[in-house]
Amino acid sequence: MNEAAGADRRVRRTGLPTAERLGSGDGTGEARGVPELIDVVVGELRLSLRVWPAVDRGRTPALLLPATGKTTRDWDGIASGLCAERTVYAVDLRGHGASEWPGTYSLKLFTRDVIGILDRLDLGAVDLVGHSLGGLVACGVAADRPEQVRRLVLEDIGYLHPRPPGLPDRPEGDLPFDWHLVEQVRPEIDDPDPEWADIVARIMAPTLLIGGGAASPIPQQQLAELADRLADARLVTIAAGHLVHETAPDDYLNHLLAFLAG
Repeated sequence: MNEAAGADRRVRRTGLPTAERLGSGDGTGEARGVPELIDVVVGELRLSLRVWPAVDRGRTPALLLPATGKTTRDWDGIASGLCAERTVYAVDLRGHGASEWPGTYSLKLFTRDVIGILDRLDLGAVDLVGHSLGGLVACGVAADRPEQVRRLVLEDIGYLHPRPPGLPDRPEGDLPFDWHLVEQVRPEIDDPDPEWADIVARIMAPTLLIGGGAASPIPQQQLAELADRLADARLVTIAAGHLVHETAPDDYLNHLLAFLAG
């Protein structure tokens, strides 16, 4: 895409009705908990976001990154609890949901995409929240753009170590994401780049790690190791398994709000 020709399409509102059309809200044209859908173009790639406008815009906006195979809708409950005080953005990573599926995937590409979103939206510093794959991407963003991440929340990810390689079986039927990304990114996680240690060392933002406890497939001692290696981190455990914010949303939101308000 030509940069000049595409400039007016870098951020584009799409099909969700606005709060004003829905006839709800507080007279400002916005409804509590009603997201909008926008597109952000980073390079040649169109990425889709759901945005919950804040009722009170006094606090730092939050940017939410989902796990492998999850889309922006995975954050609906948490975003609704956050948007009373801050605008909330949830991202469909490349190859997921309504974002484009380019067929080429890596942790560095995901990280570059998210940094591009921050630049295009000109949000200033954000509170960055990532679950699983989204947490790994959030680490890369926080390391590369420390001035743009005020606080960092990592849900059930640990310090990466080499492990036996292996791909899960592809689920049957249509998927809300490109299975090729699993084939390309899973080997990166099984055999981490030596640069991972440097990424963690460069994260300066105060960080909350939320572990899923013994029911999670992620070794919880690796979360403790990640917390120890970060400059400013605290670790809490919610015994809910890997899908913490889905399984125990109230506990998750309580910890999240307390940390972001700190």
